Amino acid sequence: MTTFQEARAFLLANRTDYETAVRDFRWPDPDPFNWALDWFDELAKDADARDRPALWIVDAAQDKQTKLSFAALSKRSNQVANFLRARGLKRGDHLLLLLGNVVPLWETMLAAIKLGVVVIPATTLLTADELRDRLDRGRAKAVVAAQDQVAKFASLGVEGVARIVVGEASDGWLAFDEAAQASENFTPDGPTNADDPMLLYFTSGTTAKPKLVRHSQRSYPVGHLSTMYWIGLKPGDIHLNISSPGWAKHAWSCFFAPWNAGATVFVVNQPRFDAKGLLGTIGRCGVTTLCAPPTVWRLFIQENLASFKVSLREVCGAGEPLNPEVIDQVQAAWGLTIRDGYGQTETTALAGNSPGQKIKIGSMGRPLPGYRVQVSDADGHRVKEGEVALLLGANRPAGLMQGYQGDDGKLSGAEGELYRSGDVVFEDEDGYLTFVGRSDDVFKSSDYRISPFELESVLLEHELVAEAAVVPSPDPIRLAIPKAFVLLTSGAERTPETALSIFKHLHTRLAPFKRIRRLEIVTELPKTISGKIRRVQLRRLERDNDRDDPLRGREFREEDFPELPKTRSET
Repeated sequence: MTTFQEARAFLLANRTDYETAVRDFRWPDPDPFNWALDWFDELAKDADARDRPALWIVDAAQDKQTKLSFAALSKRSNQVANFLRARGLKRGDHLLLLLGNVVPLWETMLAAIKLGVVVIPATTLLTADELRDRLDRGRAKAVVAAQDQVAKFASLGVEGVARIVVGEASDGWLAFDEAAQASENFTPDGPTNADDPMLLYFTSGTTAKPKLVRHSQRSYPVGHLSTMYWIGLKPGDIHLNISSPGWAKHAWSCFFAPWNAGATVFVVNQPRFDAKGLLGTIGRCGVTTLCAPPTVWRLFIQENLASFKVSLREVCGAGEPLNPEVIDQVQAAWGLTIRDGYGQTETTALAGNSPGQKIKIGSMGRPLPGYRVQVSDADGHRVKEGEVALLLGANRPAGLMQGYQGDDGKLSGAEGELYRSGDVVFEDEDGYLTFVGRSDDVFKSSDYRISPFELESVLLEHELVAEAAVVPSPDPIRLAIPKAFVLLTSGAERTPETALSIFKHLHTRLAPFKRIRRLEIVTELPKTISGKIRRVQLRRLERDNDRDDPLRGREFREEDFPELPKTRSET
């Protein structure tokens, strides 16, 4: 049987040899296994790693920084584990974690894993009603929250729930700082089974109420060996991942993947996002690996990237595929190619452009070591364009969730022969995957399949477009035509001149059959709490022809502009 340490060493040794890594990698299947005790604490004893910074937080507003070594975090998480145990928490209990990027977040995560307590990560942006849902459906026995979150719980009736605040103690809330009085020595109450639950994520949900995604003591810690491989992390790296706590990507790249590698988790806290300031910090602090969502990369390229001297070796993008223009500008400035990767809350990184691979711009790469991907039609047959599906059975990847947890505690959605992701891709002759859209977002116009993402990418290339969402608008002849809801950049006006400029741009970049025929310039786009645009809400507005909704903006149609050239089929 392959151990965790052996699997990790194999991927590090074949960091740039994709073919060998995919062919020969085997998921470790340790049981019992407790990542915080069996890997992190052991790393903290290693002579080469114990004094290395495990966590480095820079607070830009206060001009201060905090560094904690692997050894220090190991001891501090022991104290927090003993503190939580004294509050009555035991193996299998659920804890709601509601913190920003502060040291107690990492201490609590490690402590909970050691105890066998299941963590429900949550964003500090949640409303009181959303917290109620997480407390109820998540069956939380404890809450660890920031000071500014306490007021949200006042009307929620949380008697019987252990409440711990990072800040000053208040009525019913204990101060997290009391953990510093607990013992630095922790003894588990018994072995941890690899299949014991460890994380319970509420998905952001663009179409319905959030689902509960359950991960085990194996699926995320072991599964994120694939994420470590995609990013290209090595021991001693200083890794910056720009992501907010409460979402799976934070656990991916601000916790498991870098610490699997023995790298430093680097965090920069800014009151408001400042691209120029962040780029300066990246250079000054010697960051070696960087992962950021497309929105951040688009803000980065508005700066003079070449003027920032950086020590970066690997740069990655995740969340959605990047536009070629962004990739080209970063390559020109730094000589580095942004490498896309792909995965979900339900998985670890399952496909990506890993170091050393040939990169095809616009593609999100090929399946990563340990993942067997099949592009499937509705009947489960292999096709060139279809849904990303994971082969299960003997090929089941370690990084796949245990399942969606229902109100009765039962799991579903990750059993049988295939796991269906809901994401549609095109697979080329070399096995590279290109994102097309969510299976419920792709639509037909005049019998042509339309990918909203493709059209949105072209819209975003226009200098006045900040964000865009493409949906079908009912049409008596074509069944539906592509319509774009557009949010403009600051200072741009919702005028016919602006609309004409965008239409002209689209005419030069899109074939007639998939050209956007209507624009609605709006002041806001509906989003989930994680920032994903709710296309389903916009589709409903179009379907119902609801002109009174506050989301409505100013609509322009191609036929409003006779100066636009007509195609042969339109004349």
